[in-house]
Amino acid sequence: MRLICLVAAAALSATSAMADLVKVDNQNRFVQLVNGKTLTRPFVKLNVTPDGRIEGRGARWDVEGTWSWQNGYFCRDLFWGGDPLGYNCQEVQATADGRIKFTSDRGAGDSAMFRLR
Repeated sequence: MRLICLVAAAALSATSAMADLVKVDNQNRFVQLVNGKTLTRPFVKLNVTPDGRIEGRGARWDVEGTWSWQNGYFCRDLFWGGDPLGYNCQEVQATADGRIKFTSDRGAGDSAMFRLR
C-alpha cells in the first residue's frame, strides 16, 4: 500500500511541475525572465540578451545567433560550432521556480527545458 501511495504522490508531483508552466506570450515578459540570467542545462550555457543576441556554449562548441519576438513566439537564427541550426519560431513557457521551456515549430515540435541562473 505504501508503494502505491508513493507512486501516486510522484505522479501528482510530476503533473504539478508541468502545471507550473505558463506561456510567455510577449517580448517584455520574456526579456524580464532572461535578462542578466544564464540559461543552463547539462553541457549547455546560453545568454539571451535584450538586444537580440544569443551567445554561449553547447558541449564543446560556441553557440551564437540572433533572436526576435514575432506574433507571440521567440524566433531565433542559431549557429552551433559555426554550423547553422536554422531559423525557428518557438513557444516559450516558464515556471515560478526559474525554469524556461522552448518548444520548436511554434509549440508543435521538440522542446528543451533550461534553468535560469
